Amino acid sequence: MLERFPHFKSKYFHPILRVLFFLIAIGLVTYLLPKTGKFGYEYISGLPWKHQTLIAPFDFPIYKTNAELKQETDSLIKHYRPYFFKDTTKEAQVLERFEKDYTELVLTKKTSYPNLSKSYTKDTSYFGYIKKSIKEGLNNIYKKGIILLPDQYIGVDDNFELMLVKGGYAEPFALSEMYLQTQAYQFLSTTAIRAIIGDAGVIDHELTQFITDLELNNYIQPNIIYDEERNPTEIANLQNNISLTSGRVLAGQRIIDQGEIVQNSTVKVLDSLRRNYESKLSTTSNYYFILAGQFLLVTLLFVTISLFLYFFRNDVYKSISSIGFILLITLIMTGLASLEKLFEDFPFYIIPFAILPIIIRTFFDSRLAFFMYVVTILISAFFTENSFEFVFIQIPAGLVALFSLFRMVRRSHIVRAAILITITYSLFYVALSLWREGNFASINVKMFIYFGINGIMLLMVYPLIWIFERLFGFLSDVTLVELSDTNHPILRKMAEACPGTFQHSIQVGNLAQEVAYKLNANPALVRAGAMYHDIGKMASPMYFTENQAEGLNPHSELTYEESARVVVNHIESGVKMAMKEKLPKQIIDFITTHQGTTKTWYFYNSFVNENPDKEADVSIFTYPGPTPFTKETAILMMADSIEAASRSLKKYNDDEIDKLVERIIDKQIEEDQFLNAPITFAEITEAKEVFKNKLKNIYHARIEYPKLKKKK
Repeated sequence: MLERFPHFKSKYFHPILRVLFFLIAIGLVTYLLPKTGKFGYEYISGLPWKHQTLIAPFDFPIYKTNAELKQETDSLIKHYRPYFFKDTTKEAQVLERFEKDYTELVLTKKTSYPNLSKSYTKDTSYFGYIKKSIKEGLNNIYKKGIILLPDQYIGVDDNFELMLVKGGYAEPFALSEMYLQTQAYQFLSTTAIRAIIGDAGVIDHELTQFITDLELNNYIQPNIIYDEERNPTEIANLQNNISLTSGRVLAGQRIIDQGEIVQNSTVKVLDSLRRNYESKLSTTSNYYFILAGQFLLVTLLFVTISLFLYFFRNDVYKSISSIGFILLITLIMTGLASLEKLFEDFPFYIIPFAILPIIIRTFFDSRLAFFMYVVTILISAFFTENSFEFVFIQIPAGLVALFSLFRMVRRSHIVRAAILITITYSLFYVALSLWREGNFASINVKMFIYFGINGIMLLMVYPLIWIFERLFGFLSDVTLVELSDTNHPILRKMAEACPGTFQHSIQVGNLAQEVAYKLNANPALVRAGAMYHDIGKMASPMYFTENQAEGLNPHSELTYEESARVVVNHIESGVKMAMKEKLPKQIIDFITTHQGTTKTWYFYNSFVNENPDKEADVSIFTYPGPTPFTKETAILMMADSIEAASRSLKKYNDDEIDKLVERIIDKQIEEDQFLNAPITFAEITEAKEVFKNKLKNIYHARIEYPKLKKKK
């Protein structure tokens, strides 16, 4: 729909979208911030008591600490008597199944036990007596009860008490009054043996084997079952009845005097004052003032971000995707910080805040990365109990992140940075602890574990960079190094199809990279651009001098206009190939700009010389452009022309090389090729010197080895 209103889109759309992004970020950050008036608490329970007596401003209860509540809860669970119920149908089911199984076993294996077939009394055999004894044993077992203990109660002693529900009433029982499954099996298996063993005519091993074949464990099934529904409810009710307070402070009561040592009991009272203070704020009209203050504060921070981008990184300010990325990563880190509100005793220092400057530095610059890092840390400080300590530790860690990972081209760089950041956290924490307390006893060893986890989580930078590259179309040094690898499929194909162009691209990359280092440009980007700037020549490699065999020139069969079209067309062919291979836009920019709007001077001059009376169509001999619009593309244009022209030099002495470099670059300036590029005349002069020195090193004179004279 926006295509129907191009004026609206170009003039109003981006500013409106930019403002919308900032408003969304302001609203989300304000929503995430704790609505508790922490600054008020810090005043009440912080520095003022060092200078005056702290008096309770109102009545409030003293809340128990988490440790006290946990201790009471653990004690409650330890002495809790769990509820069980008795399954009255289990006994009848088991006896019925035993009767059936026993009859079948006797019928099938009667001959295997001849002694048991004998009469035990005049009315029954041993088989009958054993059956009767086992049924009586099962009756006794199920009457007493077979209990199945949950995992948490396995191993308790026989005096362990439980509640057994019978007919709607719960009665206390000791575990010793029931059978465990193993105890029930032992009792049942020995019942028949003890009743019969020693009688004449019965062989002991025959009886024990028969008992084994009965598999009596199949008839030992628990009929006293743990009540899965009632027990959690009962435990919850007991926990809810635990008192959360352990006393009360009256308004005007002294809490602590000047110079008094802060005891644990005093800390408990102060924490209770804080909780009551926050509760009062959240239930009165002051809450809206807190919300307004937070909104104003967050708005001012984001206005500062906007002004910084406008004055110092206007290119980022004008890019909606860049602003979206910066605000998104800031919101992500703020969201991680807000987890402190959801989880009690959340280990705040495991959050890898240093990821933010590393990622922003990867795509932009150190100044912007550090600025956004400081703003994010200031916002995140609202979630911490000790804001000063948090900010004081995080700022140096961010600086170390920027220094240690200035250019990330290898995975080992991330590991090194993570180690250095972890060490920085640890050292600054130790220094602050010693400063505050004056001894090593105050140092919390857990903090070093948190710092170690933080360092491990920093390794997520590598996949996160890849994700942000795909989402926002950015380009990192890691990707540029991968693109510059000569084993890349496109470059391997070019090496086979256009060996001369491939070597030319490598030399252009070497020249351009040296200049990029000198001018503080991105050398990895320049080198990658140089490797791909001429891939369009693969469409017709033999029409370019560097790929032609000696004595073979296809241009001899074409007119000058046709030759110019073929040469100029390598720009369009290169763009199509790059888009097909999904090369980044930043690389495609080198393809479109490396010739700018210059002319194919050889064919143009030849045409004019041979046709003095005919007016030449300049557009046929002119490259489509655009001209370079970044420092990197400007450097590549210079390097490309100089490297190509240097091959035509007849003498490679210092004077000829100096003249070549000056002539090529001055011609490009004369043709206004660098008007849109952010490169100064001073930088162009520096670039000339680098090109001259580099070419002199490449084409320096070599010593001629003397020939060996033959002896006469």
